[in-house]
Amino acid sequence: MIKYLGSKKALLPELVAVIEALRPAGPVLDLFSGTSRVGHALKARGHRVFANDHATYAQVLARCYVQADAERHAAAAERLLAELSALPGRPGFFTAHYCEQARFFQPQNGARVDAIRAAIAEKGLEPELEAVLLTALMEAADRVDSTTGVQMAYLKSWAPRASKPLELRLPALLPRAPAGAGQAHGLEADAAAALLEGDVGYLDPPYNQHKYLGNYHIWETLVRGDAPEVYGVARKRVDTRGRHSPFNSRRGARDALARLALDLKVRHLVVSFNDEGHVSRAELEALLAPRGEVLVLSRGGRRYVGAQIGVYSPQGHKVGEVSHLRNTELIFIATPDPEAAARLRALGAAPAGESW
Repeated sequence: MIKYLGSKKALLPELVAVIEALRPAGPVLDLFSGTSRVGHALKARGHRVFANDHATYAQVLARCYVQADAERHAAAAERLLAELSALPGRPGFFTAHYCEQARFFQPQNGARVDAIRAAIAEKGLEPELEAVLLTALMEAADRVDSTTGVQMAYLKSWAPRASKPLELRLPALLPRAPAGAGQAHGLEADAAAALLEGDVGYLDPPYNQHKYLGNYHIWETLVRGDAPEVYGVARKRVDTRGRHSPFNSRRGARDALARLALDLKVRHLVVSFNDEGHVSRAELEALLAPRGEVLVLSRGGRRYVGAQIGVYSPQGHKVGEVSHLRNTELIFIATPDPEAAARLRALGAAPAGESW
């Protein structure tokens, strides 16, 4: 899967254990699905997953990893990927903006992205199969980029991986889960909460001011296949300026989370957050309390990639040191089921109000 700020790769075993301790009797709703890493893991364990994210690239990833099923799409995708892999490069918008005007990718790889993206569009495929191919292309480009993992800027010198040739690989498709077919949606979180119903709701909202559409604007353009107006050194989509989320605002995040916690039509609610987010542990515990007993599982982890690198000026000179390199990842669970709460305590979850 693509490199992603806020990825739950390190936290995945704990998240899966928590959700399985709740023993879902119906769908698991993932309202901020991102790369669909969590949804994919839950599907692998047999659960029916309804994934949602307002970013187009994230909906494509969910359509591949949650909605598409290996028994239906893998063989056709392998055949088409072999065909697409043989195409010569054909420079277009992607090459001009992200390889020449900016230096996220080397031009020979950008030309192949342009050619493959145009060929996918021409095929008129069913949504799931198209999503598998687009995911393969996104992941192939991610393996040869020259960034630190976000698309706010590119490296001053080419990353060694950028010189490697673009290689399409079949994404890790899963068979349909015994609990039922997965779904991928592209709604704002509040709209998804009004539409979808399930047994467990999982929320992994933005913790702070970092906007995912800005951080991954190239993937948004790649999967849309459009030619947007762009700006700045990073050649970001102009339309990312007009898309704001209350979860990126210190003032709006708590109320937005409170509305979701109130409106989401599920029995159990799981929220992933950390101790540097816009909402404090005490605030989150309080807004989840009406849904049942609240427990918290904590785990130390490394901070986001920018903190690992240091503080730099716009000219690329190091100008300072970050204050700390680690934080605490928190999993909040609200459940009305005493037996489920007992299973969570056995996993190490602490009751609300206890110190870390």
